[in-house]
Amino acid sequence: MATKHEQIIQHIIALPIGNKISVRGIAKDLNVSDGTAYRAIKEAENQGIVSTIERVGTIRIERKKKENFERLTFAEVINIIDGQVLGGREGLHKTLNKFVIGAMELDAMMRYTEADSLLIVGNRVKAHELALNEGAAVLITGGFDTEDHIKRLADERELPIISTSYDSFTVATMINRAIYDQLIKKEIVFVGDIFTPFEEAFYLDAKDTIKQWYELNQQSTHTRFPVVDDKKQVIGMVTSKDIISKDSNALIEKVMSKNPLAVQEKTSLASVAHMMVWEGIEVVPVVGQADKLLGIISRQDVLKALQQIQRQPQVGETIDDIVSANLVASEEEAFQTVVSPQMTNQLGTLSYGVFTALITEASSRLLLYRKKGDMVVENLTVFFIKPVQIDSNLTIKPKILEAGRMYAKIDVEVYNERRIVGKGLIMAQLIYR
Repeated sequence: MATKHEQIIQHIIALPIGNKISVRGIAKDLNVSDGTAYRAIKEAENQGIVSTIERVGTIRIERKKKENFERLTFAEVINIIDGQVLGGREGLHKTLNKFVIGAMELDAMMRYTEADSLLIVGNRVKAHELALNEGAAVLITGGFDTEDHIKRLADERELPIISTSYDSFTVATMINRAIYDQLIKKEIVFVGDIFTPFEEAFYLDAKDTIKQWYELNQQSTHTRFPVVDDKKQVIGMVTSKDIISKDSNALIEKVMSKNPLAVQEKTSLASVAHMMVWEGIEVVPVVGQADKLLGIISRQDVLKALQQIQRQPQVGETIDDIVSANLVASEEEAFQTVVSPQMTNQLGTLSYGVFTALITEASSRLLLYRKKGDMVVENLTVFFIKPVQIDSNLTIKPKILEAGRMYAKIDVEVYNERRIVGKGLIMAQLIYR
């Protein structure tokens, strides 16, 4: 039977898009406490099925598909620009396809304004009216209001008309930045993207016997299985070490290891990969609310996903992408790069974060070249000796001090015009392809 928390989430999902939600309303409808309703609404917000807007409230929105991540809802736009809704609240759940800055004559402006777009314009009432009639939402800059008949038109058409104190250029920059951040997030792989769901996962019940472990082992070739109780909550893990020399009729709950490591759907691929390497485990259970088993993720799943990521181009560039793109191999296992504006801090010198990314990327490439393995950093010590100016040419020289089957220790020196400007010492675990 579903918990109260799960029942509230399902109730919210069943509500119509655009429906307003409140803690008191949920508590009354489902006969739960305000605290339980509040926690469930926050979870729904984390899942992307509701959005909370200051001075407006919480509304049901359409959950975004991963491929549609580069689009924003009008509700999200309000949060980004710290806006105020003047009319058309019922349309806040709708998706913004594009925005147009209205710094031109009305006729020219309307040629670019279409349904599901957003017109960014100042105190031009006629432009507000024409945009709404075209099916576009309106964002008024400079903190201006609009006329009452425009607000009524927005309500009728269920198209938001929003006011913000920022100017047009600042607003456009903020929206672009938000879309760009979404594109970066789109490329991050989470456990929820690749795990084996509950219906297809291999697991054992607490009341099963060791004999059933052997049967599941032959069927799946795994040696590690999550153990669940009658509510499908994960209560342990059982491995080949636990069942060796034990009676085949012994109950799994008598031999299992309690308090197992587990991950959630929002755990990143990098995090679960590090966990598997560090703990030396091949299968990790994926759990939801109250430790309920949602599925499993195996080392094979992680390795396949890591290899797939390396084949795909990035859409939004992070600092690591910029570092990787600009780092080129030179002679004697060294790497070179030029300090670009994106790699500097507010003083125009190489930022600490980029410096760390440079020595990590260079070390990773050297290990791939030498050992054919991926590196998971365990410990990193950095020494900054001299500031590095913009447009400087850097040479990064990683040197492997120790390298075993699963472990490596690397010393890195960074030079600018043959003068050492920084050093690093990396200790890392290795994942073999």
